[in-house]
Amino acid sequence: MATTSVAPRPLPRPVPGKQTGPTMAPPPPDEPSNGVAGRSAGADGSDQSDGSDGADRTSFSVKVDRQKSHPLSWKSVVKKLVPIVVAGVGIYLVLPSITEVLASWPRLSTLDPIWFSLAIAFEVGHFICTFGLQRLALRTRTWFPVVTSQLAGNAITLVMPGGAPMGAAVQFRMLAASGQETGATVGGLAAFSLLGVGGLLALPVFALPVILVGSQTTNRGLVNAAALGAVGFVVFAAFAAVVLVTDGPLRWCGRVAQRVRNGVLRKRPPLTGLDDSLLHERDLIRGVLGRQWWQAVLLSAGRLALDYLCLLAALRATGSDPRPSLVLVTYAVAGIIGMVPITPGGLGIVEASLTGLLVLAGVNSGDAFLATLTYRLASYWVPLAAGPFAYGAFRLRYRGPPSAAPPA
Repeated sequence: MATTSVAPRPLPRPVPGKQTGPTMAPPPPDEPSNGVAGRSAGADGSDQSDGSDGADRTSFSVKVDRQKSHPLSWKSVVKKLVPIVVAGVGIYLVLPSITEVLASWPRLSTLDPIWFSLAIAFEVGHFICTFGLQRLALRTRTWFPVVTSQLAGNAITLVMPGGAPMGAAVQFRMLAASGQETGATVGGLAAFSLLGVGGLLALPVFALPVILVGSQTTNRGLVNAAALGAVGFVVFAAFAAVVLVTDGPLRWCGRVAQRVRNGVLRKRPPLTGLDDSLLHERDLIRGVLGRQWWQAVLLSAGRLALDYLCLLAALRATGSDPRPSLVLVTYAVAGIIGMVPITPGGLGIVEASLTGLLVLAGVNSGDAFLATLTYRLASYWVPLAAGPFAYGAFRLRYRGPPSAAPPA
C-alpha cells in the first residue's frame, strides 16, 4: 500500500506571554527552510514572511560555521603573545630605572614653578603643532575631531605593547565617525606618520655638526644649549624643504644607505631600489600636502623644537647646568629609542637612556632623575591622562550617524 507524505503546516509565530505549543529548531543554513523562522500563516493558509528573523539566524549560523572551520591556530596565538612577552621582559629589565625615576616624585615640590610651568607650556605647544600638522595632512579645517582622535589614539599607543597600529586604528575610526572621507584619512595619517618618523631619524644627523661646534666652546648653560638647538632645527627645516622640492639629496641618501646595508649584511640578498622607494614615499607626502608643504615643514620642525625646549625647561627647573653640546644629542637619541616598540610608549627605556645621557652631559644623577621625571610627566603622563577625556568628549558630540565629510 502506497503512502503519501503531507508537508507539515508552518507553525504560527509565538505571541509574547502566550504558550503556542512546541517549536521547531531553526534549520541549518545549507538546508531549505520550511517557514518556521520569520513566517506567519496567512488567512488563506499561505506563508507570509518578512525574512528578518530568518536572515539574522542564518547570518549568525554562517558566522559560527566559519569560525569552526577556521579555528585560531597556535601561530596566531604566538604572534599575539610575543609583543606582550617582549614588553614584560623589557619593563622587567628597566624596572630599576623606572623605580629610581619615580622615586624622585616627592622632589617635584623643589622644582622652580616658573620653569616647570614653561615645560608644560612647551609640551602643549608641541601638541598644538601636531594637531596643526594632522589638519594639513587630512585636508580639513575642523579642530575638534582631529584633537580628540589624536589624543585618544596617542593614549592607546602609550599603554599597549606595540600599540602604534592600534592607536592609528582608533584614530581612523574616530575620524570616520566624524565624517572624514576615508581615502583622505588613510593618506593623511600615512603622510603624518612618515613625517614624524623621518624627522626623528634625521634629527641626529643634523645635530652632529651642531654638537661638534658646541664641543669647541667652554660655555655651559641652557642659553647656549637653546641657541645650539635653534641652529640645529633651522638646518633641519631647511633640509626638509630641499628634500620635498628636489630629488637629488634624497636619492643620494638612499644610495648611500643601500651601500652601507649591503656591505654590512653581505650574506643576505642585496637590497636594490631604496632610492626609488624613498622618492615614492616623498611623493606620497607631497601629494597629500599639496601647496601647503612649507607649512608642514615648519610644523614638523616646531614639534621637535618645542619638545626639546620642554626638556631644557625641565633641566632648568632642577637648577642644572648641562653641557650644551650634549643636550641636543641626548634629546635626539632618547626620541629614537622611544620609537622602538619594546615597551608601551618607551616606558622605562626612555627613562633609562635619557637619565644616563643627561649624566654624561654633566648633570648630577639626582637632578638627572628629577629632570627625566619632569620631562616624562609633561610628554607621557599628562597626554596619557588626557586621552580618556578626549574620547569621552568625542562620544558626547558624535552620538548619531556620521555626518557629511567636512570641506577640505
